Amino acid sequence: MANLHSAANFAEAAQSVLAFLHDRLGFALWMVTRTEQDQWIVLQTEDHGYGVKTGDLFRWTDSFCSRMVRGEGPRVAPRSDQVDAYRAAPINQAVNIGAYIGVPLAYADGQLFGTLCAIDPDPQSDQITQELPLIELMADLLSRLLQADLALEQETRSRERAQLEADTDALTGLYNRRGWNKVLTLEEQRCRNYGHSAGVISLDLNDLKPINDTLGHSAGDNLLQATAQVLRRESRSEDCVARIGGDEFSILVINADAQSTSALVERLKAALIMVGISASLGSGVRHPAFGLAGACEAADRGMYLNKQQHKRRRLPPIPSST
Repeated sequence: MANLHSAANFAEAAQSVLAFLHDRLGFALWMVTRTEQDQWIVLQTEDHGYGVKTGDLFRWTDSFCSRMVRGEGPRVAPRSDQVDAYRAAPINQAVNIGAYIGVPLAYADGQLFGTLCAIDPDPQSDQITQELPLIELMADLLSRLLQADLALEQETRSRERAQLEADTDALTGLYNRRGWNKVLTLEEQRCRNYGHSAGVISLDLNDLKPINDTLGHSAGDNLLQATAQVLRRESRSEDCVARIGGDEFSILVINADAQSTSALVERLKAALIMVGISASLGSGVRHPAFGLAGACEAADRGMYLNKQQHKRRRLPPIPSST
C-alpha cells in the first residue's frame, strides 16, 4: 500500500500514490491533475516515457479525462481505441495512447477538482479492470487529504503572515520587499501543490516626487499612507499588500483568475481617483509554466506602460514652427 502515513500534505501523498500505482500496475505515465476552466494542470507525475512533468498544461476538453467525467467512457480502458469517445479525443491525435485509467478527484462539496489518471502506449490486459476498486480507493484517500489541506489553508496562511510581522514597512504598515518575497515563495509552493491560480497587481504613484519637492516629505508620507489605506480597503484579508519601494506597491491576489484580478484593478483605479491619488497600475496572472515570478513581470510591464502613457499625456504640446 502507498506510504500515505508519512506524507505531510496532499502533494507528498499524491506522489506516493503515483509511485505505488506504477509499481503495481505499470503504465508509462501516472498523473494527478487539476482542472481550472479549460486548463488541465499537471500537479504530480510518475513518468516513464512520455516526458510529461509537473506544471505542464493541456486543454481539459482535449483529454480522455474530460470524457470520462462526463460518463462518455469507462474509468479503465485496457484498449482505449475501442472506446469511441477516447478515439475521437484530440489528445489521442497528439499522443500515442493504447490504454487509459482515470478517476475523478473531488472537493468537499463534490465538485470536480481534477483526476488521478494513467496512460500507456500499449494496450493492456482486460484484467486491469479488476484493479478499479483499488484505484478508486486511492483517489478517495487523495480527495479526503485534499479537503483537509484546503480546510486548513486559510489558517496556515494566517499563521505564516503572523510570523512575517517584522517584515513590514514602518510608514504604511504593509509588507516590505523582504516580506513580499517571502509571501510569494510560500504562495508559489501552494499554487504548485494544488494548482491554484493567483494574480499580481503592480502600482506606482505618479506624483510622489513633485509632492515631496513642493510640499515636503510629510505630505509625501501622507500620500503613501493614504494609498496604503485604499489598497488594504479594496483587497481581501487573504490578499497580500506590500510597499516594495519608495512609491511602488504590489498586491498578491489569492485564488484569482484574470477576470477577478482585472476587476480588482478597476476597483482600485476608481477608489484612488475618489481620494485624488494618481497612480499607474498593471496586472498579471500566474501561469503554471512561469509561476508567480512571471505574473510579477507581466504586472510590472503593464504598470510601466501605463506610467509612460501618463507621462506622455502630461507633456506640454510642441510649439508650431509656423
